[in-house]
Amino acid sequence: MSDNAESPTETQKEELHSPSENSATSEEKKKIDVLLKAVGDTPIMKTKKWAVDRGRTVQSLAQFISRFLKLDANEQLFIYVHQSFAPSPDQEVGVLFDCFSSDGKLVLHYCKSQAWG
Repeated sequence: MSDNAESPTETQKEELHSPSENSATSEEKKKIDVLLKAVGDTPIMKTKKWAVDRGRTVQSLAQFISRFLKLDANEQLFIYVHQSFAPSPDQEVGVLFDCFSSDGKLVLHYCKSQAWG
């Protein structure tokens, strides 16, 4: 056996820590899993789990949800983290994921009227 031989677990660890070596690994790190849940009388999205770019802002996510649900332009959409507070519109989703994710997902609640916070 040579000193350069690696076990499969060592190879996997290297791929996780060095995204420049593997483009698929770097793509996974750029996207995060977001679980979207409706609150109140807001329409429910059939697809609840989405892969979202880390650099995407809360405002752009709200615009996406509004377009997906075909809401009128005059209808507001509020987004809440863990049913407790509304992040600022310019907040990046990746930062929220780093601070408030659980089980590898960021849970966001959306509604057409203010619910919490």
